Amino acid sequence: MFIGIGLIVLGFVLISLDSEPHGNGILGLTIGPIVTLAGFIFEFYAILAKSEKNS
Repeated sequence: MFIGIGLIVLGFVLISLDSEPHGNGILGLTIGPIVTLAGFIFEFYAILAKSEKNS
């Protein structure tokens, strides 16, 4: 789950690092949201995936 949280934070940092006004550059419109979405997908998988039991 920490990896997912890290990806979400990284996505928001990438969005904020965009040098174009109002975040209209490649970081703010494409790369940042994709990384953030990947983090949320990773979080949902980490929460909903069944853990393997050692039998």
